[in-house]
Amino acid sequence: MTDTPQPTQQLDPATLAKLISWLIEQVSQQLEPGQDGKQYARTARNILNEAYQQAGINLSQSLREQVFKRVLDNLLGFGEIQPLLDDTSISEVMINGAGKVFIERAGQLEKAKVRFQDNADVLRLIDRIILPLGRRIDADNPTVDARLPDGSRVNAVIPPVAIDGPSVTIRKFSRERLRIPDLVRFGSITQNMARFLEACVVARLNIVVSGGTGSGKTTLLNILSAFIPVNERLVTIEDAAELQLHHENLVRLEVKQPDVSGEGAVPIRHLVRNALRMRPDRIIVGEVRGGEALDMLQAMNTGHDGSLTTVHANSPRDAISRLETLCLISDVPLPLRVIREQIASAVDVIVQQTRLRDGSRKVTAISEVIGMEGETVVMSDLFTFEEEGYTEESGVRGQLRSTGIRPMFSQRLKLAGFDLPPEVYGAGSMTLDRPTSRR
Repeated sequence: MTDTPQPTQQLDPATLAKLISWLIEQVSQQLEPGQDGKQYARTARNILNEAYQQAGINLSQSLREQVFKRVLDNLLGFGEIQPLLDDTSISEVMINGAGKVFIERAGQLEKAKVRFQDNADVLRLIDRIILPLGRRIDADNPTVDARLPDGSRVNAVIPPVAIDGPSVTIRKFSRERLRIPDLVRFGSITQNMARFLEACVVARLNIVVSGGTGSGKTTLLNILSAFIPVNERLVTIEDAAELQLHHENLVRLEVKQPDVSGEGAVPIRHLVRNALRMRPDRIIVGEVRGGEALDMLQAMNTGHDGSLTTVHANSPRDAISRLETLCLISDVPLPLRVIREQIASAVDVIVQQTRLRDGSRKVTAISEVIGMEGETVVMSDLFTFEEEGYTEESGVRGQLRSTGIRPMFSQRLKLAGFDLPPEVYGAGSMTLDRPTSRR
């Protein structure tokens, strides 16, 4: 914008856009980098006030605040999508090129009213997110995982692999710290399931949280981690740090991406192995996606009871198959039976987290891994969700129920101080016969 805007009470959309662009240019030219966040924001607003006075515009109070917010969002935040990030009712933001921005609210997808001018605008947003983190994205490395300052997870994909233009997916970090009573109130679990899971964590059982994309695995892992006694040392390992654990003796490790020459990468497998030398009481891996699954199982089998992780799978049985597959792609050539024995020996409980068709999220199964019978890993469902119907108005209807089976590790829970009554497992609860192989 080369000419100073003329004073007016009303501005058409095109002129208003020019004014905002002009103010952004004026403020950005005078801002000096290197200040801390709060001071930087104060300086930006002071410069913006001066630039607005210089423009000679006499906008209404409400419109002026809107203009100021747009300018500051571009300079201090993430431009067009900042209002979406500020909206606590939105859980996910999806940018499919310049003209298509979608959001998830209350588990349902809808198209947002915001849009970018062009794909170059989206690329600038991606750069603004990843450059402070030392990440890079280009034609040779067209995908990147990153996180926003508030912990929200970002995935970006650009051409040539993104055919229709750059795409950005932001899984927002909840500013509200959820706890088990919140899940009970939401209907995600029952009070009996909550008591059982707390006992499992305190009794140092190894737990795998299984679920699909967006089902709430990381949220549940966060909540379960709150039960870990404060006098234990934790090491967390993640691809992009999302876990928000409030323990004093905590070390957080995060994957390092390769530099521009393709060197210097530190993968999850290396971090899991290194964590064993850090005297952890428990190791928490945000998600196992590759050969690190075998390292995690070996850690669980060698004195690091009470460890937790998540895996992508649609049922507890599928979680076992997924772990088998991930172990097979490691660089350690092991027979399938040996891998299954590792899983049966290491994993005690699989908690299945599911995003239902109405957008709600529930723990739909809690299963005990009992051991081996022949070539098969034996499991037993302790709690299940039974769907009873679905309507557009009321969503999914169903019941979370205990199966009446008492787990084989119930004595471990009792020794940890949790003598759970029979009604937790269901009236007339029974214990399954011991399989042929179990640690």
